Amino acid sequence: MLILLAGIFLLHIIGIIMLLVATIDNAWWETDVMSTDVWFRWVKMANGLWNQTDLPTTHPYPQEYLQAVQASSVLACIFSIISILVFLAQLFTLTKGKRFTLSGIFQLLAALSIMIAAAIYTDRFHLKEYTGWYGHCYILAWISFSITFISSIIYFVLRKKTA
Repeated sequence: MLILLAGIFLLHIIGIIMLLVATIDNAWWETDVMSTDVWFRWVKMANGLWNQTDLPTTHPYPQEYLQAVQASSVLACIFSIISILVFLAQLFTLTKGKRFTLSGIFQLLAALSIMIAAAIYTDRFHLKEYTGWYGHCYILAWISFSITFISSIIYFVLRKKTA
């Protein structure tokens, strides 16, 4: 059981790292001369250096959707960090049957939050741009959704086991 708990803890840490990279790094949408995330845009200058600029506030980036993506991404990170802290606290304090329910709930909230962020980004941004591609942070957001969702299910299954 100890190896199972260590594996779940490691899966959770991997999920947190992926959520943080997806939220912070600058590659949700890329072209040859531009890289965009949910916070800023980087434009490649003629001398090969990258210049940080603000995201446009017009048509390609509707502010209300952008703020929803930003808030959901940050909430996913917060919920996942709270979940691992609750996991560690519950591991030593609660009895069998009640042990990992709260951790699973917070991890499920993290999964839903990052899914909402990635879904809004998919549905509302870069729809008519054919020269770019989704970057590694966008892909990490979807992968971290899968990992956090799977770990939340594992927490709900694990609540009946002894540790």
